[in-house]
Amino acid sequence: MTHNLQPLVTVAGPTGAGKSDLAILIAQTFCGEIINCDSLQLFRYFTIGTAKIPVAERAGIPHHLLDHINPDVLMTAGEYARMAREMLKNVTERGKLPIICGGTGFYLKALLEGLSPSPGRDEALRERLARRPEKLHRLLMRLDGEAAGRIDANDINKLIRALEIRIVGGKPAKEMMAGRQNALGGYRILKLGLNPARPLLQERIKQRSQKMFEEGLLDEVRSILAMGFRATVKPFEAIGYKESMRVLQGEISEAEAVRLTEIHTRQYAKRQLTWLRRDPEIQWMEEFGQTAAAGEKALALVEEFLRGPG
Repeated sequence: MTHNLQPLVTVAGPTGAGKSDLAILIAQTFCGEIINCDSLQLFRYFTIGTAKIPVAERAGIPHHLLDHINPDVLMTAGEYARMAREMLKNVTERGKLPIICGGTGFYLKALLEGLSPSPGRDEALRERLARRPEKLHRLLMRLDGEAAGRIDANDINKLIRALEIRIVGGKPAKEMMAGRQNALGGYRILKLGLNPARPLLQERIKQRSQKMFEEGLLDEVRSILAMGFRATVKPFEAIGYKESMRVLQGEISEAEAVRLTEIHTRQYAKRQLTWLRRDPEIQWMEEFGQTAAAGEKALALVEEFLRGPG
């Protein structure tokens, strides 16, 4: 029965859209707690380049799964879903409204809908694929064009995994995902999405890219390396960090790193929206999350949702 289900709110959207601000407003208004759904903000020490909201700006709202694991821990969507479900249970049992906030669409999908029974790792195949990184995206386009359209041509790890799924599993990822298991139960869900006008979002991304370097992104990278973490840990592959590594290695200037970070972030935001728009249940707001218009609309939607169905 739907009246026995617990309420859950999700706030999604592209990077720079103001998701954290909107989630905090909802949490303040409806006695909520926020659970992070950004794959990079899970990691400790990676702060400036992941745009983590500072503690002083969290309005006293509890934030969970932020700074949760060390950079050398291997994180998967399945493990995230397990941790987030446990946190969801804890927040709900305390009588608080759980609010999932973040832009990693695959993690959100894994949490809410479960994961497909995809094949395990094939180390021999992975080694063969890794020998020709320049051909991976082209090969995936031929074998599974839809999956290739969701993955950056330079993201070698994701390309190898997508090819592994296609070759070992014997069918495209979309067909395998149709057999998803372990969908989240016990909750009714309100999905909110932020989609500010593209020119405004691009300007916000430009400003954010510049600000990250002005606030010391290069020093943050140096600090993480000085802790003993290798340059090969997964978070260093993220936008902003991989460009910073190239500066420290003498390959490009800081100005070029800012320019590339902006370009890559714009491309990433476009992929995020492409992914999220596939979900017909998301209720979109065409504004930034910090605006009064988005706040008023979101609070009205949440208030109506909390009254319950019917």
